[in-house]
Amino acid sequence: MNYIMAFFFSGLVCLIAQLIYDHSRLTPGHITSLFVVLGSFLDLFHIYDRLVEIFHAGALIPITSFGHSLMHGAMAATKEYGIFGIAMGMFDLTAAGISAAILFAFLVAIIFKPKS
Repeated sequence: MNYIMAFFFSGLVCLIAQLIYDHSRLTPGHITSLFVVLGSFLDLFHIYDRLVEIFHAGALIPITSFGHSLMHGAMAATKEYGIFGIAMGMFDLTAAGISAAILFAFLVAIIFKPKS
């Protein structure tokens, strides 16, 4: 049942993104940014934590999870360091993912040649 729920949530996020892309003038970059902000907004009111409880890894995979992680780290560091914790804690939970994305993009750029 966990797999079905995870597939349902991830598929729903992808479906919403595709519908926005097909029926608006927004670019994929705009939609990605929109979903990161949406994940942050849902985490602000502790709604995204409930989604993680219900959909498990399905809620941790889509781009909305990145916004959730940014906000979660910032809020946790704010409790410890005050207002300066926002900048300090924002990338604590996402540093590994960002580093991996940069590393793999670099490796792919070295290995593969772009089409002319």
